[in-house]
Amino acid sequence: MQVASSYVPDYVMPSPEAIAKALGGLFGTDLIHVAITLARLAAAIVFSALAGVLIGLLMGTAKRVGPYLKAVVIIDTGIPALSWMLLAVFWFKDPEARIFFILTVILLPFYALNVYEGVRALSTEWVDMLESFRPSRWQMLRFLVAPHIIPYIFLTTKSVIGYAIRMVIFAELVASAVGIGSRMSFAQSTFRIDQVMAWTFLLVVLNLVFQWLAGWAERRFLGWRKEAQVRG
Repeated sequence: MQVASSYVPDYVMPSPEAIAKALGGLFGTDLIHVAITLARLAAAIVFSALAGVLIGLLMGTAKRVGPYLKAVVIIDTGIPALSWMLLAVFWFKDPEARIFFILTVILLPFYALNVYEGVRALSTEWVDMLESFRPSRWQMLRFLVAPHIIPYIFLTTKSVIGYAIRMVIFAELVASAVGIGSRMSFAQSTFRIDQVMAWTFLLVVLNLVFQWLAGWAERRFLGWRKEAQVRG
């Protein structure tokens, strides 16, 4: 980057010093936009996780509605994100509703399908053993299904964090006047490539932080699970 910035104009490839200066400026004037984006991201991930887990459980345990829910979820995965964004612009007037809808319909299927696969992966021997004690449906869910699908939920969360960050930025470009995405669009329209690079660097750092937090939470809640070690 340092070498390239010596041969091309600043609006093509700014120097590391210019990017660092722009990054410092973001923390001074645009923290509210960072907070708005993080709030949108957190709300969408939490809701998608809760709704996706519920739908995934129904897909795996409810024989009557499970196949229909699975079909709807699979259809959802085939619809491009851009289509949902354009539909959200027509369907919702409020920018927050637009972004929440876009993120939810994109992230929810990941949780639903992974939880469904987790339910399918339950050992039949475990199911038969627990059923020998004649448990209620709630006891079966609490003592067998829930502990089994928790690792799938954490795995899904770690898998979608980076994707969710990209989607919320894209959604803000299309449907909002505030947030990191809107600021990146403004920087692009004013030929401030240094600010675009600074925002990009910040998003990479946020992704790493969220990945670490998800890994920490997984180790904390699943501390009882021993990691398998394969001999080389």
